[in-house]
Amino acid sequence: MSRWPRTARLLAAGVGGALAARYLLGQARTSPAGPALERTNFRGQTVTLAAGPALAAGAATAGALGAASPASGAAALVAGLGAGAVGLYDDVVGARPEQKAAKGFAGHLTALREGMVTAGLVKVVGVGAAGLAAAALLAADPQVAAHRRRQRLGTLGRTTDVLLGAGVVAGTANLLNLLDLRPGRALKSGILLGTPLVRGPHGGLAAGAVGAAAGLIRDDLDEQVMLGDSGANALGALLGVALAARTGPVGRAGILAVLAGLTAASEKVSFTAVIQRTPGLRELDALGRRPA
Repeated sequence: MSRWPRTARLLAAGVGGALAARYLLGQARTSPAGPALERTNFRGQTVTLAAGPALAAGAATAGALGAASPASGAAALVAGLGAGAVGLYDDVVGARPEQKAAKGFAGHLTALREGMVTAGLVKVVGVGAAGLAAAALLAADPQVAAHRRRQRLGTLGRTTDVLLGAGVVAGTANLLNLLDLRPGRALKSGILLGTPLVRGPHGGLAAGAVGAAAGLIRDDLDEQVMLGDSGANALGALLGVALAARTGPVGRAGILAVLAGLTAASEKVSFTAVIQRTPGLRELDALGRRPA
């Protein structure tokens, strides 16, 4: 493949992701469901969660169009739309009073033992299933499959590789969701993580996500919109697909270990507090945001 077609594909995915996300945001805000998506942010400002499904659909579609093969394109669609859909379910259903008592994974399991399936548990299972399906589809990508054959992975090795890939997709989705606590933070993180992933044969997968994030970041920083679980999970899942597509079992295991460590740390420390105490991170986090 010559360099120009690949470059054109990346540009089309990035620009397409930005335009699609902005168009879909407008459609979602003016739809009959628009009022149900209004929420109050950390400062008491009324915002809309419409940015979540707009990003999920725009980024997933653009990433699929920019993918190097139909298999990896299908992985982008499954991961982005799947994670976005269950995230939106949690955004809407999880806001109900009877759902708010269950906090964290332990809280969801406790509710399940009492006979209640929480929206949060649906999201956890749904994101995991989307990650598993995406990782299995990636294994069918000709470039990924050829690389695994050169590594001489047996059935157990290929199964482990898919499971690790699923963990990377689901873990990255969860990490971006954990960061979505202040305007623009998750989108900035997604752009910073995704920009280096634009390089290489699987760069189109990340380009759609980066473009969609760039297209919505101004509205997020202005506190007009909020990603919610739908947008943050979808953005993270798509970047997870891009990460999994360019790594083998060892690389996936390393990434998964880092993601697990950050998730465990989030249970003990506040990411917001760490950011506020750290020069550089503090200024980057506040860049472009409305004054307190």
